[in-house]
Amino acid sequence: MTLSCRGIRGATTSTENSREAILEATRDLLEQLVQINELDIDEIAATFFTTTEDLTAEFPAVAARQIGWEYVPLICGHEIRKPDGLSSCIRVLILANTTKTPQQINHLYLRGAVGLRSGDIHN
Repeated sequence: MTLSCRGIRGATTSTENSREAILEATRDLLEQLVQINELDIDEIAATFFTTTEDLTAEFPAVAARQIGWEYVPLICGHEIRKPDGLSSCIRVLILANTTKTPQQINHLYLRGAVGLRSGDIHN
């Protein structure tokens, strides 16, 4: 099978703008994305995190380091401010080398982010 780089999307919300809440929400999202996509950390090429502008207490990338993503390149940024957009939101785009087809990739939206995408997995 051919190895391809695939994007895996996910989002969640934080209960508050605190270091603990941001890290807990991010760890939960990352751990579930790894599980449902059967990823090995060595398959992850890079990961991009964004937060809404109301989340400033910690970088979501810290959560990835906490769960062992030592050698994965990580970067954080803020989402574009949209007047009616979801607040307290953490989004992630994982780029992973995999033999899976795009149709076999599972995207995940948790907590208050459930309504962001239809047709994807929601918990």
